[in-house]
Amino acid sequence: MRIGLLTQWFDPEPGPAALPGMLARALAERGHEVRVLTGFPNYPTGRLAPGYRLARRRDEVDGATRIRRVALYPSHDRSALRRVANYGSFAVSALVSGTPALRGLDALWVGNSPISVALPMWFTRHVHRVPVLLHVLDLWPDSVVASGFLGTGRASRAVERGMAAWCGAMYRSASRVAHVAPGAADLLADRGVPRDKLVHIPVWADETVGVRATDLRAELGLRPDQVVLVYAGALGEAQGLDSLVDACARTDDPRLVCLIAGSGTTGERLRRRATAVGASNVRFLGQLPRERMPALMATGDVHYVSLRPGGMSAYTMPSKVQATLAAGRALLVAAEGDAAAVARDSGAGITARPGDPGSIADALREVCDLGREKLELLGQAGRAHYDRMFSVAVGADRVERTLHEMVAEPGFRASRRRRRADG
Repeated sequence: MRIGLLTQWFDPEPGPAALPGMLARALAERGHEVRVLTGFPNYPTGRLAPGYRLARRRDEVDGATRIRRVALYPSHDRSALRRVANYGSFAVSALVSGTPALRGLDALWVGNSPISVALPMWFTRHVHRVPVLLHVLDLWPDSVVASGFLGTGRASRAVERGMAAWCGAMYRSASRVAHVAPGAADLLADRGVPRDKLVHIPVWADETVGVRATDLRAELGLRPDQVVLVYAGALGEAQGLDSLVDACARTDDPRLVCLIAGSGTTGERLRRRATAVGASNVRFLGQLPRERMPALMATGDVHYVSLRPGGMSAYTMPSKVQATLAAGRALLVAAEGDAAAVARDSGAGITARPGDPGSIADALREVCDLGREKLELLGQAGRAHYDRMFSVAVGADRVERTLHEMVAEPGFRASRRRRRADG
């Protein structure tokens, strides 16, 4: 098949922005012709990646994959205006300078975040007559509201309603709507997406981040018997990390060390809280460079995933769940819904009630009682579960199967014949 990928984020951007590139390579390895429409790489710094200069468009070839990059306003800071400029400039550039590269496709995969990708998606769907698989990597407007980015007030509620209507139009125009967490299916169905359009396609992780990377234990002065819990990510209200700090203060096992890496709006408050409650077993590492993340992953005997109860937590699958499983490390999950289910089903995790320091402290004591060798076994079970359920190969299989189903539908089968007859 001739398969297109429409995504603002792509290699060489790291972290979650690298996931579309993994899909492109996996599909190309299966013999498909793959074309990518994306922007100039600027995530997460907001500055263009080395080797790139902004231009109206730039065409690249990576093996069997053809990539068209289009101009955008590089930014990734907390300014709402600059973020809108970043998202909107890519959407307009992709529509004007990018959609010709998607002509003649059999099917198009679209990463839905940001939702401004709807402009080139709609054009390709309705003008080029290409069926669309819309992969809901982030639930909008829910994720924007949860981040606090919209603020509060009447204007914010109006923007939220507008985004919800925009998303509804995206869902209606797609042949299939893929969701990454099982719990999101009911939510999307309640928002009007027909059940027969919904398909569960979990996302994968960077499988090159292994547990054999050199760890930071010696650098941090950790003893061989100390059990290390790592939280790496955003320090925001949605993560509810105050309860982790309180739980660490209640855990008197001298082997426990909790490392918190990252930055965010609650960072200073968490530091003050740790001092106030006497959580001397908590260390704050700040924002580490991304090249040190494999070493931090290898340092943790168990990795912490946390979401405050309510809101999006029941149908959210934090990307660090898959990343931890792929790295072969154990999980401690203080969250509701799908993330906790993965921890239990994989055999890699221990769960606790979110927002409950007592429950989390009980889980921390269980972690210490297991010790490093048994936690290593949990991590191995987690990697096996990842290979079965979340790997790039499994994800590409599901995407490929869904695209084949879309193309085989009568209306698109006829339009496909006409396109090929026209050359």
